[in-house]
Amino acid sequence: MNLHPPAPRVLVVDDHRKIRDPLATYLRRHSFDVRSAGDAAGMWQLLKQQDFDVVVLDVMLPDGDGFELCQQLHRRCKLPVILLTARDTTADRIRGLDLGADDYLTKPFEPRELVARLNSVLRRHQATQARLEASTAAETPRRFRFAGWQFCASSATLRRENHAQVQLSTAESRLLQVLLQHPHLALTRQRLVDLTAAHDSEISERAIDRQVSRLRRKLAHDPQAPELLRTLWGSGYVLAADVSHD
Repeated sequence: MNLHPPAPRVLVVDDHRKIRDPLATYLRRHSFDVRSAGDAAGMWQLLKQQDFDVVVLDVMLPDGDGFELCQQLHRRCKLPVILLTARDTTADRIRGLDLGADDYLTKPFEPRELVARLNSVLRRHQATQARLEASTAAETPRRFRFAGWQFCASSATLRRENHAQVQLSTAESRLLQVLLQHPHLALTRQRLVDLTAAHDSEISERAIDRQVSRLRRKLAHDPQAPELLRTLWGSGYVLAADVSHD
């Protein structure tokens, strides 16, 4: 039996090969499982292919601003990020931290300092995730009731009296749960993208439109009934129903 925990998975993103490759080699020697990318496109491709525990991200990339990418990583993937930059200014450090960076290193730096910061960031992130999971398990509703429907989040099913059970896809279930947690509240398409995107997928606003259309068809049991998922033109969508849960 292997009693050793898996090596932390680190994604190093830097467009300078002479920095990226030696740094990846050094981190592997210190028991990290490392992948590397030379640009933002390569980073997103790797994130689609596998899970990571932390991203080491250069601020200056040929196809993306590191500060904006940091914000996207924080929003979409909930991944801790350590920024690397050659600009040692207080304004840059504050901006990076405000956008979700967990730490900040100025080039040139000692690789052993990065190792220490990686271990520190991972410990903090693991502790935070444990608290969030415990809180979510205790607080997240698993069964919702609205407009005569019952929705079970754990099985992704909809039920209605005298009607056959309706099975939802994972994406439809995630979207419906978000809408049920925000009844009568207008949610923009971008907000729905942020709330429904899983770390291993990339959701577009057009995909949200398609998921809403499918949900409407599954909820349309009575042509005379008011529409539950309403479009706010130029804005987004709203669930027009009172919701209870347990």
